[in-house]
Amino acid sequence: MTNTPFRTDELAASQMPAMILLAKMGWQPLTKAEANNARRNRFSAVILEDITRDFLNRQKLSWGSSTFSINDYNIDNMLSKLKALPPATYGKQAEEKWDLLCLPQSIEQKVDGVNRSINAKFIDFENPENNSYHMVPEFVVEQSKSTDTRRPDIVLFVNGIPMVVIENKKAATAIDEGISQTIRNQKPDYIPHLYVYAQVLLSLNKNENRYATTGTPAKLWNTWRENEISESTLRALIDKPLSAESHAPLFSGEFAASETFMEQAEEGRLITNQDWALIGLCKPNRLLKLTREFILFDGPNKVIARFQQFDAVRKTLARVNSEEDKCGGVIWHTQGSGKSLTMVMLARALLANPAIPNARVVLVTDRVDLDKQIKGTFKNTGMEPKRATTGRGLADLIRDSSATIITTIINKFEAVARQRVCDESTNIFMLVDEGHRSQYGRFNAQMRRVFPNAAYFAFTGTPIAKNDRNTMAEFGPLIDTYTMRDAVEDRAVVPLIYEGRLVKPEMNASQLDTWFDRLTVGKTEAQKSDFKKKYARTNVLSGLEKIIACRAFDISGHYRANYQGTGLKAQLVVPSKTAAVKYKRELDFIGEVTSEILISASDTRRGHESVEEKNPESEVVAFWDAMMTKWGDEEKYNEGVISQFKYSDEPEIIIVVSKLLTGFDAPRNGVLYLTKKFDEPANLLQAIARVNRVLDTDGEGYTTEKEAGYIVDYEGVLDKLDKALSTYDALAGYDEADLKGAIRSIGDVLEELPQRHSQLLDVFAPLGGSSDGEAYEVFLADKEVRDEFYVCLTAFSKVLATALGSAIFYDSTPEKTIKRYKRDLKRFTNLRTTVKRRYAEEINFSDYEKRIEKMLNEHIGATEIEQVVPPINIFNMETVETTLSELSTDRSKADFISSSMKRTISERMEENPALYQRLSEMLDKIITEFIEGRYAEAEYFKRIRDAHEDMLSEGASRVPDSLSSDPHAAAFHGYLLTSPLVELGASSELLIEFSKDISLTFKELHVVDLFQRPDNLNQIRGEIDDFMYDILMGENGLELTTAQMDEIQDNIMTIAQRRMVT
Repeated sequence: MTNTPFRTDELAASQMPAMILLAKMGWQPLTKAEANNARRNRFSAVILEDITRDFLNRQKLSWGSSTFSINDYNIDNMLSKLKALPPATYGKQAEEKWDLLCLPQSIEQKVDGVNRSINAKFIDFENPENNSYHMVPEFVVEQSKSTDTRRPDIVLFVNGIPMVVIENKKAATAIDEGISQTIRNQKPDYIPHLYVYAQVLLSLNKNENRYATTGTPAKLWNTWRENEISESTLRALIDKPLSAESHAPLFSGEFAASETFMEQAEEGRLITNQDWALIGLCKPNRLLKLTREFILFDGPNKVIARFQQFDAVRKTLARVNSEEDKCGGVIWHTQGSGKSLTMVMLARALLANPAIPNARVVLVTDRVDLDKQIKGTFKNTGMEPKRATTGRGLADLIRDSSATIITTIINKFEAVARQRVCDESTNIFMLVDEGHRSQYGRFNAQMRRVFPNAAYFAFTGTPIAKNDRNTMAEFGPLIDTYTMRDAVEDRAVVPLIYEGRLVKPEMNASQLDTWFDRLTVGKTEAQKSDFKKKYARTNVLSGLEKIIACRAFDISGHYRANYQGTGLKAQLVVPSKTAAVKYKRELDFIGEVTSEILISASDTRRGHESVEEKNPESEVVAFWDAMMTKWGDEEKYNEGVISQFKYSDEPEIIIVVSKLLTGFDAPRNGVLYLTKKFDEPANLLQAIARVNRVLDTDGEGYTTEKEAGYIVDYEGVLDKLDKALSTYDALAGYDEADLKGAIRSIGDVLEELPQRHSQLLDVFAPLGGSSDGEAYEVFLADKEVRDEFYVCLTAFSKVLATALGSAIFYDSTPEKTIKRYKRDLKRFTNLRTTVKRRYAEEINFSDYEKRIEKMLNEHIGATEIEQVVPPINIFNMETVETTLSELSTDRSKADFISSSMKRTISERMEENPALYQRLSEMLDKIITEFIEGRYAEAEYFKRIRDAHEDMLSEGASRVPDSLSSDPHAAAFHGYLLTSPLVELGASSELLIEFSKDISLTFKELHVVDLFQRPDNLNQIRGEIDDFMYDILMGENGLELTTAQMDEIQDNIMTIAQRRMVT
């Protein structure tokens, strides 16, 4: 049997398979030369202007019976407008860019001798076949503030406009790296001008996919799952032969060497996750649909639909277009998965559907705050809903046919029905939020009396219980489902971890000491003493007040040790308004955390039993009066407290009774403290979902990662969770496991800790328990081993962070084991810092770093924790020497310099290919010989330093004396030594002469922004051509082919662009 080798590198495992599949979808590959020619050989240009101009020339416009093309004047103006767009990936400017691409553009042009205003377009969305689709791999783009370049792996162009940017990774590399690269490239100093036009961004390997649109922070990139295109369709596409037109450019240049391997590897290969993402997001017709219909602007944020939003809208429209199914249905998408934006997308699609004349959308909720929230969401996206706050107002809006989008509360229909208002149109679409809740029942009949022929669609974020089967009868069958487990797997929400916590009002001395130790972790002795004095006052309390006081101490200590200062907030759910006031009083007395209460007005008629007795609700009334004095009215009070909780540092804890337990979206909400029982399982599930939102730490500047939402249960509520889950139907593959996979007990998490610890120690098993720190650093010289170490350390530290915030961990784990975990975290964190510096790795100041820093400070003591610093500039000898002085061995110093040199070589290769290729090979040789034991550490360090000196002098020792004063000529000479001229017999003197001539040509013809001026570049190319024809071929008889001349010229231009200020 023949052993056919397989490859796992990025090119063979991801990039080339993606390019081949895209070519089969209809994306025509362009060679590097073709792409550069189409943009006039300007690396700063990202539009393939020749292709865009060709599309505009081919576009046929009409006026009356006349058909004509866009004239050259208008084409020039349209191109100027397109190219003048400033970089911006969010806000109004981003929306204006989308408008320019997706909406018709008005131009003035004479038709039959008369000036007419006519609509032209950059993309033909109605007739996709009229567009041109091109693909450019390794698309070189010059950075905005330097001559350095970046090369996204694949860029897809529609009519010459870059619409999709793809980063490919090998399976062993996390696609988070591709996401990070893409976000970096959008920043002002990199290549933001490419992302002016891009609509879809992807990071892929064969097993994973993540996608987003421009301006999306890393935490909010989504996974695409394709549910419309069949497997047989994808299979047929993969098996389809490449066209001859695509084959040649696809396997040109740097990809030519992979042609034979890829042809063998593609034959009968399996379908991958990457394939599904590409066909789902990049098939030309799908890409156009997503761009125009499923990208919207939510305030300043540009948003692209998640796959479940796309599916829900697609399936709902299919029902609307089918007469027998038009009655409606149910969309069940779990909380936090973007349900409100799904409603926006559906409403927009219904109103834009030409098959539905005079369409109207009515959005129905059952609470005032949800009604206001949905109206706000629609308004943020540019739509203008009319909100009916009274029954009469709703009746007026129903009569007003211009009110195409109406929001209201379900109970307003009772008054409308009494007024006998009725709209019998069949083109009315009712979008009912949480339509299965019991309060809809008594108002549902009135709603249907007002809109008897409307289509009713219910949206719900919680499963539909068995005793709510009438929901299906009222609204129709289930249209689409997206469960909690789906959302967690897709990272659309964070998982939930719950801990039952028992705080006893009466504890013996030992129990009390243990409790105090846990609550005062990280405090000084003086602080601990003060804390105990404050707690002593609980001895004079009794009954419920003592329970509240004890729990308040526990909540305060837990929040301070685990969340304070991280940007994450907490929500405390209490059983009554009176309890809310008491909890705040206790938290204020303790004085460690800030809190606010959010409740509705108290009924002053309740609670009076005798004239002499103090009203038990008087504290609530006094609190309410104080809030009204401070804020002015209830609406301002609600909005003010919520805004502070969401966007300000304080309050850290918000105390609620029933408010904010449904539909409240605050990503900073990280922990839910439950001191209240829930009678309805659906209400419990709604409440715990308040802490499952993903937090955009990069975009908001918060200091910690939110990996999970934590639920601390003081009332035994979650002990009944399993029982609650069993009350739900098994709909569309949903079963109890769907929720159990998304909600885990703290005990389940703690079970992982010994395993994570062992996995970390196993990385270093070959060292046999050595206590030599240098041995550990040397062992981590291999990047793959280092990466494994980082992964294992991160996994261990995250579980330990969760454990250290848990009472169960301290109660169930021996103190000796806890100390060992803390000690190992500390030493391995220091090791991580040291090896990152030693091997000059890029430092990502991630949320993980900041969370671990807090954990070390609070639970371990970080006085000996080394700080991670970014890599140094290898050309700055002062910082190099400073770093060397901090390293103890010759080997660690040599490792540091060689790793720094390798990064610089990778970044600067195109500036002087000959020099940097030689240095790269030299480093590899020195390192290999040292590993083989050919010389000692001192000699290893000396040789690495010699190579570093060679880099600093740009290889001056190997440069001919006549070129030593001209570094540009020396760089050109270095390249020419590797060019076809050497094989053709060019003498050393002739290569030196050619190098000088090239350098002199650039100096004489240099102008500001040279590489953005095609005419000047063509003049330089002409001078180089003349030298090759007249001197190389004419006087010296070298037989250069046209292809060889083009290759030499292209490489010279690349070196010049990388080296010379433009």
